[in-house]
Amino acid sequence: MTGYGKAECFVRNKKYVIEIKSLNSKQTDINTRISNELRERELAIRTILTQQLERGKIDITISTEQATDNSEKITPLNISALDYYMRTLTDYAISHNLPTDHLFSIAVRMPDVMKPQEQSALNDEEWLLLKDSLMAAIQHFKEFRKQEGKALQEMFTEKLDGISQLLAQVEPLEGERIAKIKARLEENIAQLSKDSQQKIDNNRLEQEMIYYLEKLDITEEKVRLRNHIRYFFATMEEEQGVGKKLGFVAQEMGREINTLGSKSNQSEMQIIVVKMKDLLEQIKEQVLNVL
Repeated sequence: MTGYGKAECFVRNKKYVIEIKSLNSKQTDINTRISNELRERELAIRTILTQQLERGKIDITISTEQATDNSEKITPLNISALDYYMRTLTDYAISHNLPTDHLFSIAVRMPDVMKPQEQSALNDEEWLLLKDSLMAAIQHFKEFRKQEGKALQEMFTEKLDGISQLLAQVEPLEGERIAKIKARLEENIAQLSKDSQQKIDNNRLEQEMIYYLEKLDITEEKVRLRNHIRYFFATMEEEQGVGKKLGFVAQEMGREINTLGSKSNQSEMQIIVVKMKDLLEQIKEQVLNVL
């Protein structure tokens, strides 16, 4: 399920900004973008995210903003590197009778001369401050997911109600369908020759018609589909870990709707079945976003 959470804190006169984003995924896939001083805490960060967020393609970014103190913004010189470049450039300039006035401006632009100071790892007290902010970002993330879950529940309810309404439209057509099928069979028999009609065993014919009509009966499919719809609603009220269960129920609903379609043998019912399939496909697409 998608989600977003953000929190901030100040450690070492720096502002740390924590952002968590997630896309749907069947597994837990965590991608971290953090600064060097947090590398030794990366495993702890991953463990917290795995425990708190269950699953998803999760991206976490912990960025820093410099403090207002100018001393924090100064990039120190690598004196040994600067000395080496100055000596080398000076020797070269003298040996080739070149001017030496601007060698310093050249040397300071050489690799590794202007080198940012490496930050040491956070100590335990500093880590606890950052961890509190991480938990705050996770809480915001969960609230985002709850809002999305509520919207999904409303969508599921709308689609399930639509399927129930379409199922109700099948019932008046069902009686007409059986009558039409029976009339068509009798009409076909009436078109047979008199000799053929006399040879027909009426009892056997009645048994065959009953068997044929029973194969087209959709009572069980309607009952099971209604039960699946009720179970889907009940499952949505459970606290967590319902995504796979809802996916299974939606799959079973699809079986019953497909059987309705194969047994319909009537254009009006087939149109209704197509509409039911369309609503169910919309449900299946969004069930993938449920944890």
